[in-house]
Amino acid sequence: MKLQAGLLAVVLAGSLVACGGSGGGTGDADAAAKARGPITIWYSNNAEEVAWGKQMVAAWNAEHADQKITAQEIPTGKSSEEVIGAAITAGNAPCLIFNTSPASVSQFQKQGGLVALDSFPDGKSYIEDRSGDVAQQYKSTDGKYYQLPWKSNPVMIFYNKKTFAKAGITTPALSTYDDFLATSRKIVASKAAKVAIYPAPSNEFYQSWFDYYPLYAAQTGGKQLIEDGKATFASDDGKKVAQFWRTMYQDKLASPEKYTGDAFVDGTAAMAVVGPWAIATYKGKVDWGVVPVPTADGKPATDIHTFSDAKNVAMYSACKNRGTAWDVLKFATSKDQDAKFLAATGQMPLRKDVATTYADYFTTNPDYKIFADQASRTVEVPNVPNSITIWQTFRDAYSKSVIFGQQDPGQALDEAAQKVDQLAKQS
Repeated sequence: MKLQAGLLAVVLAGSLVACGGSGGGTGDADAAAKARGPITIWYSNNAEEVAWGKQMVAAWNAEHADQKITAQEIPTGKSSEEVIGAAITAGNAPCLIFNTSPASVSQFQKQGGLVALDSFPDGKSYIEDRSGDVAQQYKSTDGKYYQLPWKSNPVMIFYNKKTFAKAGITTPALSTYDDFLATSRKIVASKAAKVAIYPAPSNEFYQSWFDYYPLYAAQTGGKQLIEDGKATFASDDGKKVAQFWRTMYQDKLASPEKYTGDAFVDGTAAMAVVGPWAIATYKGKVDWGVVPVPTADGKPATDIHTFSDAKNVAMYSACKNRGTAWDVLKFATSKDQDAKFLAATGQMPLRKDVATTYADYFTTNPDYKIFADQASRTVEVPNVPNSITIWQTFRDAYSKSVIFGQQDPGQALDEAAQKVDQLAKQS
């Protein structure tokens, strides 16, 4: 989800001594890996995740009086990336953060702020046994895991059934670009909604994860923005996706104006690009349906890939009691705790066979079943140096050409790819 948490320097400076002081990883790493004792963790300020986190901490603490967890929500402010980066610099990061963005891992790793989870004897095997093949997307360029793939929110197209009915649409046709455009035009022409869909048109680096990237993943069968150190998005498929969105904006089916609030809940937009975390938000407010993101020629749903919108768990190098931190990480991502997390939040644990492992949950909560299937086909942001700068470079080109029409989208992608290739070469 698009969580924006942030930084208050005073809070950071005074917090979380139990996890490691100001050493920032300068101590004896081998000794720390075996050391056990009290630790501190951060988790998201999402209400459902806070509730899960509190019960997880209580369950651990009840059995480990000498290795207690002190937990808090991540400090609020501008962005979680800045919060964590500042804590690394100050040397007072917590042992574990259950809200680590995969896009930030390379930056935190470069700062010396992360512990390679492979350094624990069972680290690599635990990660890969839990998550399966998807774990490979989360390896860093040195081949190590500095994050444990934790949970995802596979991005799909939500649509408002009442708005569609108002436009005279009973069976939504949204699988191809042509169908999606035709449906969108019908919605707007009928004045059932002001726009068909309202992705955020702002220029933050992560906004492309909720308009361009899901469709790009679907169109390409699961490509990442960068593969083998080279940009992939200036391909024919990449340009088809950009042109689709350009048509949506050009024909006023999407809006370039910033919207305050939730356009889907408010009825301003008939559709939204979002993951299952939003279901709780829509409850009692929108009578919704959901379909996979479109492709140019309408691939079968079982072949559609999408953006994962994952948040992961990382261990930070200021942590002194890493032995305990590793045990807590495994406890918090166990089959039992993942079941509790799924029940509390509706978000998909990044583990093999979610649909069958938690079959009883999906029988009881059928609205989430389609997301469990989609969770097996997700694409992550590339784990490369300068990841955030690369995404910002892409977003700048996308905003200028696709959203605001100041340049041909194909040309903009070509130019951005050249810049991204240079950035990807830098360490």
